[in-house]
Amino acid sequence: MSTKEQKERIELLQGTLDLLILRTVMLGPAHGHAIAKAIEFNSADVLQVEQGSLYPALHRLIKRRWISVEEGTSENNRRAKFYRLTAKGRKQLEVETNKWNKLAGAIARILRPA
Repeated sequence: MSTKEQKERIELLQGTLDLLILRTVMLGPAHGHAIAKAIEFNSADVLQVEQGSLYPALHRLIKRRWISVEEGTSENNRRAKFYRLTAKGRKQLEVETNKWNKLAGAIARILRPA
């Protein structure tokens, strides 16, 4: 990755990361590294997820019972924790998505007044 590409990457706010994790595991169980890479890939490498942010967020979501965790084997044949969206998490994903859409709309109205 070039220096220009690194400068164009954006760090995520805590609540935004939670939303993106919930959305990512909605597609199926995934281990931490796969979650981070999926967020980066699906944002065309604009969003970066650092381990120092990812794992505290995963623990927070487990504590809230929005995701569950189970041991498994990764595609590299290594032991890994796989995170899965819970029914409570699915409901919260809808709530968080609505909050995000409302916030994004409000910011857009300020940045591009009529």
